[in-house]
Amino acid sequence: MLVIGGKPLGRYIEQHDVFFGIAEELKDLVPALKAFWPEMDGKMHIDSWRKVSRVGGFKVFVRERMEENADESDSDKNGLVSGRDSLFFVNLGGYKPNDMEEYHYKQLVVAKDLAEASRIAKQTVFWKHHESSHIDDKYGIDVDDIYNVEDLLTEEMKRKYKLVFEEVVGGDCERGDGEGGDGVGGDVEGGDSEGGIVRDNSGEDKLEVGYLKLSKLEG
Repeated sequence: MLVIGGKPLGRYIEQHDVFFGIAEELKDLVPALKAFWPEMDGKMHIDSWRKVSRVGGFKVFVRERMEENADESDSDKNGLVSGRDSLFFVNLGGYKPNDMEEYHYKQLVVAKDLAEASRIAKQTVFWKHHESSHIDDKYGIDVDDIYNVEDLLTEEMKRKYKLVFEEVVGGDCERGDGEGGDGVGGDVEGGDSEGGIVRDNSGEDKLEVGYLKLSKLEG
């Protein structure tokens, strides 16, 4: 999960968006990032990023889709759920008195549907402490799965991978977590590389914050 920014031609202030991708290393996402926002044309940078392996009371795993197993069941032999729950990205917006800015809180939620994801999002401290809090593009979110993270991946990633979840025994009862401010990775199963599947990660994911030019990743 990355928050990217830059100032495209014709804009007066920096613009931001969120990008979800699956890769062994951050630098492997550079081509997909450029294709995602071509108007940036060399002006893009990363403001923050997070490798997603834990959301609330769930561990998140990336599995390769097997062509011979097209009709995937709800769970695999290890008990990881692939059909009942989904990972949702929720972008909360709100205002403060006497402040022209709209503030945002970006949240990941494991939920059964959009209605449950919205309910969980409204339990956040952000929602309670901002005036006129709302879910951005509310009517768009009502469209089926539009903020399901798997639907936000590139077409190639959607063909190759799926997300599965394991509920953590004794873990957080809440199904979601979030990142403050205007700000998927995941671990790919198989092999002994750095991107191998996480076997045990009960801690919270680390949020990497700070200006990072794409050119540094390419170099």
